[in-house]
Amino acid sequence: MLNYQIIPVTPFRQNCTVFWDAETKQGAISDPGGDLALIEQFIDEQGIVLEKILCTHGHLDHVGGVAALSAQFNLPIIGPHKDDLFWIEGLPEATKMFDWPPVESFEPDQWLEHGDKIEAANTFFDVIHCPGHTPGHVVFFQPQDRLALVGDVLFQGSIGRTDLPRGNHQDLIESITKRLWPLGSDIRFVPGHGPMSTFGLERQTNAFVADNVLG
Repeated sequence: MLNYQIIPVTPFRQNCTVFWDAETKQGAISDPGGDLALIEQFIDEQGIVLEKILCTHGHLDHVGGVAALSAQFNLPIIGPHKDDLFWIEGLPEATKMFDWPPVESFEPDQWLEHGDKIEAANTFFDVIHCPGHTPGHVVFFQPQDRLALVGDVLFQGSIGRTDLPRGNHQDLIESITKRLWPLGSDIRFVPGHGPMSTFGLERQTNAFVADNVLG
């Protein structure tokens, strides 16, 4: 069974997720947006050996620590989809807008496509391209543990904003309803911000994408 720990980081309280195999201690990290000392402390305490970094999308609060963490531990960077390149290239400028510590842009070792499979923490994740919040946003889904790392596509009671450059509201709704809902109502998900939920609960109660809202 996959072990995981959510570590809120940055002033935006973004959910960085560390996950690892309990027996081998092989691990990976998704969306290390910042506060690397906090992340490193947890990794050291658990004895986790990081093998790679996964990125759901290119926004600063999700990838602000990627370049530094990759350099420090010599970790390959996996994702997001190449349509988020413009966000990653713009990271240094974004830090000025948000009064953020300096951040370097980076080139992922692997851009992801819908349908890819990624090995991490001694298990496999399905890659699901879910544009809308950003054009290159991806979701990482672990089918055996029924767990999804959804970034800023979906939240408990809400959905990702689409008013930022190259966001698209209709694309986001279709990503959720056509690519996430079919995975099953029992799927637990880690959102980019806030508490976990399940797809089933959101289909019942989410004011933006509940079944009775969309008809």
